[in-house]
Amino acid sequence: MLTRRAILAGMAAMAAAPGMAAPALQLLMVRRKGCVYCAQWDREIAPIYARHPEGRAAPLLTVDLDGPYPDGLALARRPWLTPTFILLQGGVERARFEGYPGRERFFDVLRDMLAQAAA
Repeated sequence: MLTRRAILAGMAAMAAAPGMAAPALQLLMVRRKGCVYCAQWDREIAPIYARHPEGRAAPLLTVDLDGPYPDGLALARRPWLTPTFILLQGGVERARFEGYPGRERFFDVLRDMLAQAAA
């Protein structure tokens, strides 16, 4: 039986076939109201995110922990910790990091996630 996740993963694989452009990357930030680490990320990273090469490679999409989530996502599991950063390619999860590693490490962690998605 085909699941929605298997169908989406197959579609992403077909789109990445030779001669076809790979689906766009997005960084999904799962947050919740009152999350002090989300607020810290908002102060330290949000103002500069889109100016960094990693931010341009994976535009930011935010969603509340309780949803609603965009249609068509294929996640490995439901997020439960905030913030959670999920790298999506064509709506399919490619890498995930739970928690905020701080201003000094955030872009290094995101760079590792992008490299993992490219492998």
